[in-house]
Amino acid sequence: MTNAIKPLSGIRVLDLTNVLAGPFCCHQLAHLGADVIKVEAPGRGDLARQLGADPALNAANMGASFLAQNAGKRSITVNLKHDDGKAVLRRLVRDADVLVENFRPGVMDRLGVGPDVLRADNPSLIYAAISGFGQDGPWRDRPAYDQIVQGVAGVMALTGTPEGDPLRVGYPVADTIGGLTAAMAITSALNAKPRGCLIDVSMMEAVLATMGWAVSNWLVAGVRPTRVGNENMTSAPSGTFRAADGLLNIAANRDTQWEALAHHLGRADLLERADYSNRENRKANRHALRADLETVLQTRPAAQWVRELNAIGVPAGLVMDVPQALAHPQVADRGLIGQFDGVPGVDRPVQTVRTAVKIDGAAPTVDRPPPALGGDTNDILAAAGYDAAEIAALRQGGAV
Repeated sequence: MTNAIKPLSGIRVLDLTNVLAGPFCCHQLAHLGADVIKVEAPGRGDLARQLGADPALNAANMGASFLAQNAGKRSITVNLKHDDGKAVLRRLVRDADVLVENFRPGVMDRLGVGPDVLRADNPSLIYAAISGFGQDGPWRDRPAYDQIVQGVAGVMALTGTPEGDPLRVGYPVADTIGGLTAAMAITSALNAKPRGCLIDVSMMEAVLATMGWAVSNWLVAGVRPTRVGNENMTSAPSGTFRAADGLLNIAANRDTQWEALAHHLGRADLLERADYSNRENRKANRHALRADLETVLQTRPAAQWVRELNAIGVPAGLVMDVPQALAHPQVADRGLIGQFDGVPGVDRPVQTVRTAVKIDGAAPTVDRPPPALGGDTNDILAAAGYDAAEIAALRQGGAV
Protein backbone atom coordinates (compact mmCIF):
# COMPACT_ATOMS: atom_id res chain seq x y z
CA MET A 1 0.00 0.00 0.00
CA THR A 2 1.24 3.49 -0.82
CA ASN A 3 1.30 6.25 1.76
CA ALA A 4 -1.60 7.89 -0.07
CA ILE A 5 -3.77 4.85 0.62
CA LYS A 6 -2.45 4.58 4.20
CA PRO A 7 -2.16 8.26 5.18
CA LEU A 8 -2.11 7.46 8.92
CA SER A 9 0.79 5.03 8.63
CA GLY A 10 3.08 5.57 11.63
CA ILE A 11 0.27 6.92 13.85
CA ARG A 12 -0.44 4.93 17.01
CA VAL A 13 -3.94 4.98 18.52
CA LEU A 14 -4.95 3.61 21.91
CA ASP A 15 -8.56 2.46 21.61
CA LEU A 16 -10.19 2.26 25.06
CA THR A 17 -13.69 2.19 23.63
CA ASN A 18 -16.62 -0.18 23.78
CA VAL A 19 -19.52 -1.34 21.60
CA LEU A 20 -19.91 1.00 18.60
CA ALA A 21 -19.30 4.76 18.55
CA GLY A 22 -15.67 4.56 19.70
CA PRO A 23 -14.80 1.28 17.97
CA PHE A 24 -16.30 2.64 14.73
CA CYS A 25 -14.13 5.75 15.04
CA CYS A 26 -11.00 3.64 15.50
CA HIS A 27 -12.15 1.29 12.71
CA GLN A 28 -11.83 4.25 10.32
CA LEU A 29 -8.38 5.13 11.66
CA ALA A 30 -7.11 1.55 11.36
CA HIS A 31 -8.16 1.29 7.72
CA LEU A 32 -6.40 4.57 7.01
CA GLY A 33 -3.15 3.06 8.28
CA ALA A 34 -3.02 3.76 12.01
CA ASP A 35 -1.63 1.17 14.42
CA VAL A 36 -4.66 0.76 16.67
CA ILE A 37 -4.13 -0.94 20.03
CA LYS A 38 -7.39 -1.95 21.63
CA VAL A 39 -7.07 -1.67 25.42
CA GLU A 40 -9.66 -3.99 27.01
CA ALA A 41 -10.63 -5.10 30.50
CA PRO A 42 -9.20 -8.51 31.42
CA GLY A 43 -11.67 -11.35 31.29
CA ARG A 44 -14.50 -9.57 29.51
CA GLY A 45 -13.17 -7.01 27.05
CA ASP A 46 -15.37 -4.93 24.78
CA LEU A 47 -19.06 -5.63 25.45
CA ALA A 48 -19.53 -6.02 21.70
CA ARG A 49 -17.66 -9.32 21.98
CA GLN A 50 -20.86 -10.75 23.49
CA LEU A 51 -23.26 -9.03 21.09
CA GLY A 52 -24.62 -10.20 17.75
CA ALA A 53 -27.01 -12.59 16.08
CA ASP A 54 -24.82 -15.70 16.50
CA PRO A 55 -24.89 -17.08 20.09
CA ALA A 56 -21.86 -19.32 19.46
CA LEU A 57 -19.71 -16.35 18.46
CA ASN A 58 -20.94 -14.41 21.50
CA ALA A 59 -19.93 -17.30 23.75
CA ALA A 60 -16.48 -17.33 22.12
CA ASN A 61 -16.04 -13.58 22.88
CA MET A 62 -16.05 -12.84 19.15
CA GLY A 63 -19.60 -11.60 18.60
CA ALA A 64 -20.66 -10.34 15.20
CA SER A 65 -20.95 -6.81 16.58
CA PHE A 66 -17.29 -6.96 17.63
CA LEU A 67 -16.11 -8.50 14.35
CA ALA A 68 -17.77 -5.68 12.41
CA GLN A 69 -15.71 -2.83 13.89
CA ASN A 70 -12.38 -4.22 15.03
CA ALA A 71 -10.44 -5.67 12.12
CA GLY A 72 -6.89 -4.36 11.87
CA LYS A 73 -6.54 -3.74 15.61
CA ARG A 74 -4.34 -5.41 18.21
CA SER A 75 -5.73 -6.26 21.66
CA ILE A 76 -4.11 -5.87 25.06
CA THR A 77 -5.90 -6.46 28.35
CA VAL A 78 -5.18 -3.91 31.09
CA ASN A 79 -6.89 -3.59 34.47
CA LEU A 80 -7.29 0.16 34.91
CA LYS A 81 -8.44 -0.34 38.50
CA HIS A 82 -5.03 -1.81 39.38
CA ASP A 83 -2.13 0.56 40.08
CA ASP A 84 0.22 -1.44 37.89
CA GLY A 85 -2.43 -1.47 35.15
CA LYS A 86 -2.64 2.31 35.27
CA ALA A 87 1.15 2.41 34.97
CA VAL A 88 0.97 0.19 31.89
CA LEU A 89 -1.49 2.57 30.25
CA ARG A 90 0.67 5.57 31.07
CA ARG A 91 3.70 3.86 29.55
CA LEU A 92 1.74 3.07 26.39
CA VAL A 93 0.59 6.69 26.21
CA ARG A 94 4.18 7.91 25.98
CA ASP A 95 4.49 6.45 22.48
CA ALA A 96 0.92 7.08 21.36
CA ASP A 97 -0.38 9.83 19.13
CA VAL A 98 -4.07 9.41 19.94
CA LEU A 99 -6.19 7.98 22.75
CA VAL A 100 -9.92 7.42 22.24
CA GLU A 101 -12.37 6.56 25.03
CA ASN A 102 -16.14 6.51 25.35
CA PHE A 103 -16.65 6.15 29.08
CA ARG A 104 -19.08 8.42 30.86
CA PRO A 105 -17.50 11.81 31.60
CA GLY A 106 -15.32 11.70 34.69
CA VAL A 107 -14.65 7.94 34.71
CA MET A 108 -11.07 8.25 33.49
CA ASP A 109 -10.40 11.01 36.05
CA ARG A 110 -11.75 8.81 38.84
CA LEU A 111 -9.43 6.04 37.70
CA GLY A 112 -6.51 8.46 37.93
CA VAL A 113 -5.74 8.36 34.20
CA GLY A 114 -7.78 11.28 32.92
CA PRO A 115 -6.73 13.64 30.15
CA ASP A 116 -4.77 15.99 32.40
CA VAL A 117 -2.65 13.13 33.72
CA LEU A 118 -2.08 11.48 30.36
CA ARG A 119 -1.39 14.71 28.51
CA ALA A 120 1.15 15.62 31.18
CA ASP A 121 2.90 12.34 30.35
CA ASN A 122 2.65 13.11 26.62
CA PRO A 123 1.83 16.76 25.77
CA SER A 124 1.43 15.84 22.09
CA LEU A 125 -1.33 13.35 22.85
CA ILE A 126 -4.66 13.85 21.09
CA TYR A 127 -7.20 12.72 23.69
CA ALA A 128 -10.65 12.10 22.20
CA ALA A 129 -13.62 11.50 24.51
CA ILE A 130 -16.90 10.36 22.94
CA SER A 131 -20.00 10.51 25.12
CA GLY A 132 -23.73 10.81 24.77
CA PHE A 133 -23.99 14.47 25.69
CA GLY A 134 -20.49 15.89 26.08
CA GLN A 135 -18.09 16.53 28.93
CA ASP A 136 -20.16 19.30 30.52
CA GLY A 137 -23.76 20.45 30.73
CA PRO A 138 -26.72 19.19 32.79
CA TRP A 139 -26.86 15.81 31.02
CA ARG A 140 -23.13 15.02 31.13
CA ASP A 141 -23.56 12.17 33.61
CA ARG A 142 -26.51 10.49 31.89
CA PRO A 143 -25.95 7.09 30.30
CA ALA A 144 -26.56 7.21 26.57
CA TYR A 145 -27.32 4.48 24.10
CA ASP A 146 -28.08 5.05 20.45
CA GLN A 147 -31.85 4.95 20.83
CA ILE A 148 -31.75 7.40 23.74
CA VAL A 149 -29.78 9.85 21.62
CA GLN A 150 -32.08 9.41 18.62
CA GLY A 151 -35.01 10.26 20.86
CA VAL A 152 -33.60 13.38 22.50
CA ALA A 153 -31.95 14.71 19.31
CA GLY A 154 -35.27 14.81 17.46
CA VAL A 155 -34.47 12.01 15.03
CA MET A 156 -37.37 9.85 16.16
CA ALA A 157 -39.77 12.79 15.99
CA LEU A 158 -38.93 13.07 12.27
CA THR A 159 -39.13 9.37 11.46
CA GLY A 160 -42.38 7.61 10.61
CA THR A 161 -45.77 8.69 9.29
CA PRO A 162 -47.89 11.59 10.56
CA GLU A 163 -50.55 9.24 11.89
CA GLY A 164 -48.08 6.89 13.61
CA ASP A 165 -45.74 7.09 16.57
CA PRO A 166 -42.17 8.37 16.23
CA LEU A 167 -39.75 5.66 15.11
CA ARG A 168 -36.03 5.17 15.54
CA VAL A 169 -33.86 4.84 12.46
CA GLY A 170 -33.34 1.14 11.77
CA TYR A 171 -29.61 1.07 12.51
CA PRO A 172 -27.56 2.84 15.23
CA VAL A 173 -27.20 6.12 13.40
CA ALA A 174 -26.25 8.16 16.48
CA ASP A 175 -23.38 5.85 17.40
CA THR A 176 -22.16 5.82 13.83
CA ILE A 177 -22.31 9.59 13.37
CA GLY A 178 -20.60 10.07 16.72
CA GLY A 179 -17.78 7.77 15.63
CA LEU A 180 -17.37 9.46 12.27
CA THR A 181 -17.35 12.90 13.90
CA ALA A 182 -14.60 11.80 16.28
CA ALA A 183 -12.54 10.29 13.46
CA MET A 184 -12.83 13.51 11.46
CA ALA A 185 -11.75 15.60 14.43
CA ILE A 186 -8.83 13.28 15.22
CA THR A 187 -7.48 13.28 11.69
CA SER A 188 -7.75 17.07 11.65
CA ALA A 189 -5.93 17.35 14.99
CA LEU A 190 -3.11 15.15 13.68
CA ASN A 191 -2.35 17.92 11.19
CA ALA A 192 -1.94 20.58 13.90
CA LYS A 193 1.49 21.94 14.79
CA PRO A 194 2.23 21.48 17.60
CA ARG A 195 0.01 18.48 18.24
CA GLY A 196 -1.92 17.84 21.41
CA CYS A 197 -5.52 18.59 22.39
CA LEU A 198 -8.65 17.33 24.12
CA ILE A 199 -11.49 16.46 21.73
CA ASP A 200 -14.99 16.36 23.25
CA VAL A 201 -17.57 14.65 21.01
CA SER A 202 -21.22 14.70 22.04
CA MET A 203 -23.24 12.10 20.12
CA MET A 204 -26.35 14.25 20.52
CA GLU A 205 -24.65 17.30 19.03
CA ALA A 206 -23.00 15.24 16.31
CA VAL A 207 -26.41 13.99 15.20
CA LEU A 208 -27.98 17.46 15.32
CA ALA A 209 -25.11 18.80 13.22
CA THR A 210 -25.99 16.33 10.44
CA MET A 211 -29.74 16.95 10.36
CA GLY A 212 -29.53 19.64 7.69
CA TRP A 213 -32.89 20.98 6.59
CA ALA A 214 -34.67 19.60 9.67
CA VAL A 215 -32.63 21.92 11.86
CA SER A 216 -32.27 24.84 9.46
CA ASN A 217 -35.99 25.00 8.68
CA TRP A 218 -36.58 25.61 12.37
CA LEU A 219 -33.60 27.89 13.05
CA VAL A 220 -33.97 29.98 9.90
CA ALA A 221 -37.62 29.74 8.88
CA GLY A 222 -39.30 28.92 12.19
CA VAL A 223 -40.95 25.84 10.72
CA ARG A 224 -41.17 22.87 13.09
CA PRO A 225 -40.13 19.61 11.33
CA THR A 226 -42.78 16.89 11.23
CA ARG A 227 -43.02 13.25 10.22
CA VAL A 228 -43.76 12.81 6.52
CA GLY A 229 -43.10 9.09 6.11
CA ASN A 230 -41.33 8.33 2.85
CA GLU A 231 -42.10 11.71 1.33
CA ASN A 232 -39.45 14.36 0.71
CA MET A 233 -40.38 17.42 2.75
CA THR A 234 -38.68 19.76 0.28
CA SER A 235 -40.14 18.58 -3.02
CA ALA A 236 -42.83 16.58 -4.83
CA PRO A 237 -43.15 14.17 -6.51
CA SER A 238 -40.29 12.83 -4.45
CA GLY A 239 -40.61 9.77 -2.28
CA THR A 240 -41.70 6.13 -2.39
CA PHE A 241 -44.21 4.94 -4.99
CA ARG A 242 -45.96 1.63 -5.57
CA ALA A 243 -45.21 -0.30 -8.76
CA ALA A 244 -46.76 -3.55 -9.96
CA ASP A 245 -44.52 -5.73 -7.78
CA GLY A 246 -43.42 -3.50 -4.93
CA LEU A 247 -41.92 -0.13 -4.13
CA LEU A 248 -39.48 2.22 -5.82
CA ASN A 249 -38.14 5.63 -4.94
CA ILE A 250 -38.46 8.53 -7.34
CA ALA A 251 -36.85 11.93 -6.73
CA ALA A 252 -38.19 14.35 -9.32
CA ASN A 253 -36.92 17.32 -7.34
CA ARG A 254 -36.40 19.72 -10.24
CA ASP A 255 -39.12 21.11 -12.47
CA THR A 256 -37.41 19.57 -15.51
CA GLN A 257 -37.45 16.15 -13.82
CA TRP A 258 -41.13 16.49 -12.90
CA GLU A 259 -41.97 17.38 -16.46
CA ALA A 260 -39.93 14.50 -17.86
CA LEU A 261 -41.63 12.10 -15.43
CA ALA A 262 -45.13 13.25 -16.36
CA HIS A 263 -44.40 12.93 -20.09
CA HIS A 264 -42.80 9.49 -19.72
CA LEU A 265 -45.77 8.16 -17.77
CA GLY A 266 -48.16 9.48 -20.40
CA ARG A 267 -49.61 11.93 -17.90
CA ALA A 268 -48.70 15.24 -19.49
CA ASP A 269 -52.19 16.34 -18.52
CA LEU A 270 -50.97 16.67 -14.93
CA LEU A 271 -48.68 19.49 -16.02
CA GLU A 272 -51.72 21.59 -16.82
CA ARG A 273 -53.38 21.19 -13.44
CA ALA A 274 -53.23 24.16 -11.12
CA ASP A 275 -52.72 21.87 -8.13
CA TYR A 276 -49.39 20.76 -9.61
CA SER A 277 -48.32 23.94 -11.39
CA ASN A 278 -45.33 24.73 -9.18
CA ARG A 279 -43.21 23.19 -6.44
CA GLU A 280 -45.22 24.60 -3.55
CA ASN A 281 -48.53 23.45 -5.04
CA ARG A 282 -47.15 19.98 -5.68
CA LYS A 283 -45.90 19.78 -2.09
CA ALA A 284 -49.29 20.86 -0.75
CA ASN A 285 -51.03 18.22 -2.88
CA ARG A 286 -48.36 15.51 -2.71
CA HIS A 287 -50.69 12.67 -1.73
CA ALA A 288 -53.10 13.30 -4.59
CA LEU A 289 -50.14 13.62 -6.94
CA ARG A 290 -48.70 10.31 -5.78
CA ALA A 291 -52.06 8.61 -6.35
CA ASP A 292 -52.26 10.04 -9.87
CA LEU A 293 -48.78 8.81 -10.74
CA GLU A 294 -49.35 5.38 -9.22
CA THR A 295 -52.23 4.71 -11.62
CA VAL A 296 -49.49 4.28 -14.22
CA LEU A 297 -46.59 3.11 -12.05
CA GLN A 298 -48.58 0.10 -10.85
CA THR A 299 -48.82 -1.24 -14.38
CA ARG A 300 -45.14 -2.26 -14.58
CA PRO A 301 -42.47 -3.79 -12.30
CA ALA A 302 -40.35 -1.46 -10.19
CA ALA A 303 -37.08 -2.53 -11.84
CA GLN A 304 -38.39 -1.59 -15.27
CA TRP A 305 -39.42 1.86 -14.10
CA VAL A 306 -36.02 2.36 -12.46
CA ARG A 307 -34.23 1.63 -15.74
CA GLU A 308 -36.52 3.82 -17.83
CA LEU A 309 -36.61 6.79 -15.46
CA ASN A 310 -32.89 6.95 -14.87
CA ALA A 311 -32.39 6.81 -18.64
CA ILE A 312 -34.36 10.04 -19.05
CA GLY A 313 -32.67 11.81 -16.14
CA VAL A 314 -35.27 11.20 -13.43
CA PRO A 315 -33.52 9.72 -10.35
CA ALA A 316 -35.13 6.43 -9.32
CA GLY A 317 -34.10 3.37 -7.33
CA LEU A 318 -35.37 0.09 -5.96
CA VAL A 319 -36.10 -0.36 -2.26
CA MET A 320 -33.65 -3.17 -1.49
CA ASP A 321 -32.88 -5.04 1.71
CA VAL A 322 -29.37 -5.30 3.17
CA PRO A 323 -28.43 -8.64 1.51
CA GLN A 324 -29.54 -7.29 -1.86
CA ALA A 325 -27.54 -4.10 -1.39
CA LEU A 326 -24.36 -5.95 -0.37
CA ALA A 327 -24.65 -8.43 -3.25
CA HIS A 328 -25.25 -5.80 -5.92
CA PRO A 329 -22.30 -5.31 -8.30
CA GLN A 330 -22.28 -1.60 -7.49
CA VAL A 331 -21.14 -2.55 -3.97
CA ALA A 332 -19.65 -6.03 -4.38
CA ASP A 333 -17.23 -5.00 -7.12
CA ARG A 334 -15.85 -1.85 -5.46
CA GLY A 335 -13.92 -3.39 -2.58
CA LEU A 336 -16.20 -2.43 0.30
CA ILE A 337 -16.30 -5.95 1.72
CA GLY A 338 -13.19 -7.56 3.18
CA GLN A 339 -12.73 -11.19 4.17
CA PHE A 340 -10.55 -12.79 6.80
CA ASP A 341 -9.71 -16.46 7.21
CA GLY A 342 -8.40 -17.94 10.43
CA VAL A 343 -10.00 -15.39 12.76
CA PRO A 344 -9.21 -16.39 16.37
CA GLY A 345 -12.13 -18.23 17.95
CA VAL A 346 -14.17 -18.26 14.76
CA ASP A 347 -14.71 -21.43 12.74
CA ARG A 348 -15.51 -19.77 9.40
CA PRO A 349 -14.32 -16.98 7.13
CA VAL A 350 -15.43 -13.56 8.36
CA GLN A 351 -16.58 -10.80 6.02
CA THR A 352 -16.56 -7.23 7.27
CA VAL A 353 -17.32 -3.81 5.80
CA ARG A 354 -14.33 -1.56 5.21
CA THR A 355 -14.59 2.24 5.03
CA ALA A 356 -16.67 3.95 2.37
CA VAL A 357 -13.55 5.56 0.90
CA LYS A 358 -11.32 5.04 -2.11
CA ILE A 359 -7.94 6.72 -2.36
CA ASP A 360 -6.24 6.78 -5.75
CA GLY A 361 -8.77 4.21 -6.89
CA ALA A 362 -8.14 1.71 -4.09
CA ALA A 363 -10.20 0.88 -1.00
CA PRO A 364 -8.08 1.09 2.18
CA THR A 365 -7.75 -2.33 3.80
CA VAL A 366 -6.26 -3.92 6.91
CA ASP A 367 -4.31 -7.17 7.09
CA ARG A 368 -5.13 -8.21 10.63
CA PRO A 369 -8.41 -9.95 11.49
CA PRO A 370 -10.37 -8.83 14.55
CA PRO A 371 -8.20 -9.79 17.55
CA ALA A 372 -8.78 -12.33 20.28
CA LEU A 373 -9.21 -10.73 23.70
CA GLY A 374 -5.73 -9.83 24.92
CA GLY A 375 -4.14 -11.80 22.11
CA ASP A 376 -1.38 -9.22 21.60
CA THR A 377 -0.73 -8.36 25.25
CA ASN A 378 2.76 -9.85 25.51
CA ASP A 379 3.96 -8.37 22.22
CA ILE A 380 2.65 -4.90 23.06
CA LEU A 381 4.17 -4.95 26.54
CA ALA A 382 7.52 -6.17 25.21
CA ALA A 383 7.55 -3.37 22.63
CA ALA A 384 6.83 -0.91 25.45
CA GLY A 385 9.97 -2.08 27.26
CA TYR A 386 8.72 -4.70 29.70
CA ASP A 387 10.88 -7.81 29.98
CA ALA A 388 9.54 -11.36 30.34
CA ALA A 389 9.76 -11.35 34.12
CA GLU A 390 7.92 -8.05 34.40
CA ILE A 391 5.18 -9.26 32.06
CA ALA A 392 4.78 -12.43 34.10
CA ALA A 393 4.50 -10.37 37.27
CA LEU A 394 1.89 -8.10 35.75
CA ARG A 395 -0.16 -11.13 34.74
CA GLN A 396 0.21 -12.78 38.12
CA GLY A 397 -0.81 -9.61 39.91
CA GLY A 398 -3.91 -9.12 37.75
CA ALA A 399 -2.74 -5.86 36.19
CA VAL A 400 -3.02 -7.26 32.66
